[in-house]
Amino acid sequence: MLALQKVRPGSGIELRDLPEISEIPADEVVIRTEATGICGTDLHIAEWTPGYESMQSAMPVTLGHEFAGTIVSTGISVDSRFVGTRVTVRPSVVCGKCDACRVGDEENCTGRRGIGIGRSGAFAGYVAAPFVNCVVLPDGLDFEIAALTEPMTVCAEAVDTGEVKENDRVLVLGPGFIGQGIALFCDAAGASEVVICGHNDEARLKTLNELGFANTVDTAGTTLSEALHPFLRRGKFDVVIEATGAPQVVPDALACLKKRGILVIAGIHPRPAEIDLTQLVRNHQQVRGSYRAPTDTWHRVLNYLAANQDRVRGLITHRVDLADVEQGFALALGKTASKVVVRHPRA
Repeated sequence: MLALQKVRPGSGIELRDLPEISEIPADEVVIRTEATGICGTDLHIAEWTPGYESMQSAMPVTLGHEFAGTIVSTGISVDSRFVGTRVTVRPSVVCGKCDACRVGDEENCTGRRGIGIGRSGAFAGYVAAPFVNCVVLPDGLDFEIAALTEPMTVCAEAVDTGEVKENDRVLVLGPGFIGQGIALFCDAAGASEVVICGHNDEARLKTLNELGFANTVDTAGTTLSEALHPFLRRGKFDVVIEATGAPQVVPDALACLKKRGILVIAGIHPRPAEIDLTQLVRNHQQVRGSYRAPTDTWHRVLNYLAANQDRVRGLITHRVDLADVEQGFALALGKTASKVVVRHPRA
């Protein structure tokens, strides 16, 4: 089977021909991959930006952690009646051995390994995963939409962390896929106004417009405060959610936040950000980090995806076959793509 692998440290990825999976642990299943999304994490691994050194011990490792497919075989501890079940998979695999796992607090496992990072993932025809990590798809949910579940749980978690509620005014910084998903969940939470801001982001802001978000702003050639002036004139935002990964944005984000407002940091940043702590204290503002969503959120997100397939499909701007996955990576690196989905055609 074809598989996209990280073979060694340094820049680069390789499309290789591997044997199909023949043996699996007792508590795992083999899934025939139907659709896999290209994530920013995959791009960082391909370019070998700092922060992924720990995966060297797993190399060569197949990338891909946003996916959906069909269970085709089971380990001896898994009921074989699950063969044929359509699933997506929570990619964070707990160790079962650390102190947190031993007391049943698996959300705080300190020995996690990520599918597609610390163990082989879904840019391949088949992928193995613990059965406990599988989440059954609602009837009628397309595989390509189901492959968006993992990143959409990240979006939902950011909105939950910001406690977005009915009639809130929300500013979303960053119009990439995560920012787009955040906007959708803010809308679902009843926000009265959702403003999404980008920088030289005409294509992705247009995608948001097509999703029904009229309040989009591009800061190219101006400052954030100047670009947002028409909105700030009516007052600062109840919640600001940052999904840019640009540290220099954080002070400006706080300046757009009302007193006692919440700033959610959802972007992954290459260096620390400087903020005025005195102003933070005097304004009673909160800064909260948001990352992985709990298991319950996966079911809620899947139900949302199933009920809103036509709208969510607009997030997928490009599709490529697995044989052309490197072209997909090139598309994902540009600002024209929102989400690139890799398809797995069968002979």
